[in-house]
Amino acid sequence: MTDHIRTDLSDGVLSVTFARPEKKNAITQAMYSALAEATQRAQSDDAVRVLLFRAEGDSFSAGNDIADFIAIGSQAGEPLDMPVFQFLKALADLDKPAVAAVRGRAVGIGLTLLLHCDMVVVAEDALLSAPFINLALAPEAASSLLLPQVLGHQRAFEIFALGEPIDGRTAVAWGLANRAVASDQVEATALDLAGRLAARAPNSLRKTKRLMRDAEHLWALMQREGEAFGSQMKSPEAMEAFMAFSQKRAPDFSKVG
Repeated sequence: MTDHIRTDLSDGVLSVTFARPEKKNAITQAMYSALAEATQRAQSDDAVRVLLFRAEGDSFSAGNDIADFIAIGSQAGEPLDMPVFQFLKALADLDKPAVAAVRGRAVGIGLTLLLHCDMVVVAEDALLSAPFINLALAPEAASSLLLPQVLGHQRAFEIFALGEPIDGRTAVAWGLANRAVASDQVEATALDLAGRLAARAPNSLRKTKRLMRDAEHLWALMQREGEAFGSQMKSPEAMEAFMAFSQKRAPDFSKVG
């Protein structure tokens, strides 16, 4: 377990907090293990009616911790054995409402996690991005299906291919979030929505969510994405991207193919 993920249950709302603000809430494998455990608890514990993702500091999440990510990627083993996939499986299986409160940057999994949330509150000046191709990787968390469903192919492809962020107001206009509010109102707004959901008929909500999502299909796609992601992690392209990141320079893909 890790101190970088905190949980608190109050009035039927299980708050799961990214608590690594000094690293912009970049996620390590230990954090993924804790996230998986919290999400599994939300699914199985009758006292939990709503799952709320929130974060300390000025960023929701910078995505994967790159140093941790490179270290894991250099080890032998199957990507699907990694804690991140335990978390993704728990997200696919979750049939209780999930809410997210997003301030600052939401990068990579920080964005794709929102596709599994039923209500999303963003700061107007939040910046959401999915720069997988910038790191010579591939989409994850079933985002290769869910992001085009939400945004349309062209907008989703631009987010994946160029890795450029969209702000909170754009996220709402494009259907990726429910509310865009001032940064200091994000937490209160999200908690209010979570409380209103917690007061609704719980079995009716769960059946409604199950009808709106195909958990088995999402998990099957996550595994396919994992295979693509894993093969890219070992590619010359990714090695160049990671090296460029560590050297704080732009990657040069002109000599890799």
